[in-house]
Amino acid sequence: MADTVSPITEACPIVEVLDHVAGKWSIGILVAAAHGPVRFTELEREVEGISRRMLTLTLRKLERDGLLVRTVYPTVPPRVEYTLTGIARELVQTLVGLTSWAEKHRGTIAAARRAYDTQRTPAGV
Repeated sequence: MADTVSPITEACPIVEVLDHVAGKWSIGILVAAAHGPVRFTELEREVEGISRRMLTLTLRKLERDGLLVRTVYPTVPPRVEYTLTGIARELVQTLVGLTSWAEKHRGTIAAARRAYDTQRTPAGV
């Protein structure tokens, strides 16, 4: 009998990558960097609610995943910019498509949830 790989095992790398890029902070950073090189302080202002520590950790993770390039310029103080890689630009295009889909179907999804909740909620509770 030949060795077979289960679909779940085969999907593990995909799930891992999606876990990284689908996070609240990662998406915000990628979208903020989509318009060109961006500095740490700009990201801090643009990604609402992110702490400095979480921004630093997320930037490192995105850089490690090959989605951002960190460039340090030899100035005093050093200037650091983050730029999307080619695969990150492709990902942002996909996120824009997903956002468009979500906006288009938001009402339909909300109506489906209300209908589901109405069917599942016992009367008088």
